[in-house]
Amino acid sequence: MDYTKITETPSNHDHLEQMDTATILHKMNQEDQKVADAVAEVIPQITSLVDSLAQRFESGGRLFYIGAGTSGRLGILDASEIPPTFGMPHERVVGLIAGGDTAIRKAVENAEDDRVQAWKDLQMHHINTNDVVVGIAASGTTPYVLGGMADARANGLLTAGITNNPGSPLAKAVDIPIEVNVGPEFLTGSTRMKSGTSQKLVLNMISTALMIRIGRVKGNKMVNMQLSNDKLVDRGTRYVMEGLGIGYEEAEELLKKYGSVKKALEAAR
Repeated sequence: MDYTKITETPSNHDHLEQMDTATILHKMNQEDQKVADAVAEVIPQITSLVDSLAQRFESGGRLFYIGAGTSGRLGILDASEIPPTFGMPHERVVGLIAGGDTAIRKAVENAEDDRVQAWKDLQMHHINTNDVVVGIAASGTTPYVLGGMADARANGLLTAGITNNPGSPLAKAVDIPIEVNVGPEFLTGSTRMKSGTSQKLVLNMISTALMIRIGRVKGNKMVNMQLSNDKLVDRGTRYVMEGLGIGYEEAEELLKKYGSVKKALEAAR
């Protein structure tokens, strides 16, 4: 190992069990405040990834996230929010986790140690060179992720990796390494904390910026969101009201007739 595994270094805080609740929470919050600054340092790498994704998406490409444990769950979470938020088909952004869907709720023993399964999982989606694969691993050493990235790259796909250990094997295995150094965890080695928070921030940035770049946002509004409940219908109605300068009932009628804010605005104009 020729790098420092920051995710395993001792916490800056000790004797946690002797602290009262308020002290524990304040110190956790102090550590959490470091996360956004660490993410800011990797914006150039995120920019490169989003620009490459936007180009491929325009040609029908897709985005795949692969990970294990917390990292895998965060990828699935981000992917699952794209259809309702931006009205994209669910197969355009896909999250895969070591151990399959069972592992979303319950850990699957040894699943993350399988170096060949990730590529098998990707092949189930008929993956091709128009697609992009993003591996997520706080440690940067997860075999499931490393194997998947090696196979994806060998087959001509663009690859990126989100890790919290700069210089890790994952960072070296991908075209675009996104290395977010958040420092030691408050609870030593518990990467669901600062590391997981940083991954969530980076994933938010990747997918949201991508959707903006490919035209799924108008102004600052989610004009392609799915109208899947009363709250979203009300939100969409207000967007149409604002965009056209009309009353609520007329806006709601247009929205329901055309099925999305974007289509309602285009039809009325």
